[in-house]
Amino acid sequence: MIIGVPREIKAEENRVALTPSGVGALVARGHTVVVEHGAGAGSSLPDRLYRDAGATLAEAAAVWGRAELILKVKEPLPSEYALLRPDQILFTYLHLAANPELVRALLARRVRALAYETLQLEDGSLPLLAPMSEIAGRLAVQVGAWCLQAQNGGRGVLLSGASGVRPAKVVILGAGIAGTNACQVAVGVGAHVSILDVDPAKLRYVHDILGGHVTTVMSNRANIEEEMAAADLTVGAVLIPGARAPRLISRALVAAMRPGAALVDLSIDQGGCAETSHPTTHADPTYRVDGVVHYAVANMPGMVPHTATLALTNATLSYALEIADHGFAEALRRDPALRRACNVLAGHVTHPGVAESIGVSATAPESLL
Repeated sequence: MIIGVPREIKAEENRVALTPSGVGALVARGHTVVVEHGAGAGSSLPDRLYRDAGATLAEAAAVWGRAELILKVKEPLPSEYALLRPDQILFTYLHLAANPELVRALLARRVRALAYETLQLEDGSLPLLAPMSEIAGRLAVQVGAWCLQAQNGGRGVLLSGASGVRPAKVVILGAGIAGTNACQVAVGVGAHVSILDVDPAKLRYVHDILGGHVTTVMSNRANIEEEMAAADLTVGAVLIPGARAPRLISRALVAAMRPGAALVDLSIDQGGCAETSHPTTHADPTYRVDGVVHYAVANMPGMVPHTATLALTNATLSYALEIADHGFAEALRRDPALRRACNVLAGHVTHPGVAESIGVSATAPESLL
């Protein structure tokens, strides 16, 4: 199979979908890998390394034009829609529930679209979302501390406190991968941390791994309001696979927060968990609503692209090899996780969460293979 790796053109996105070692693994199985010139430069992976691993370097049009399987990091942008071909396999983060325009483009061009974020194992885990969620969760506390600095509009609070001074109160909504990692970092720097979730088993797990150095709270409206009213930093890390993020934080609740408090919305890729959230960029990451500093960068791991690229390829490579070795239809027949990753196929929406978000009926991918 011919695998194409285009350079990411989304603003401030410096990750790349495949490392040189990933290229080597595909080439060793007899596949052809075409990489766009400069695709890995932002991740400190120069063209020379890709060439040495066996890749062919080409311009963007040749990458899209030759490839049967396109590996990306972020969703195609409107300027790339014309490059999509019928039956071309697209494997990337799509977040279609928040992007109906892209859904229409994929349907019209009859692309076979697989989303990293909906590839789900039998136990409910999301192995291709996990590495980026881990990085985003760890970064959330780092950027939250930055938001709390006075020159950035914050309350002027140090997360760890100081001798004789209370530490900051950090509230984390969601005890999944992102929320748990945010919790670990926040506890590690000495903040007073509360984490909320609807699943008691997840809260028990977080409590156990942190030796009890965290307050676990069942997530409901009353508890969210109580915790956030006293918070210096709130991290929103809620996720429903494939669907729009639930709006847990109302505008009224934001207005009730402490002046100069910070809100980091990690759910922004899926539409955000706060009514006041809208996507921002690394160049202009924050804005204020009712005195609360909001941080809602949609590709947070892109600020540490070398680490993020290595972590992403570690997770995605085995599935890319599966598709390349067996072909699209056979790979999906063999692997239920890949079937769950299928969002659009043969002009139909195949993921229930995406279908619900845009108001159409989902078609089982099995019936279209």
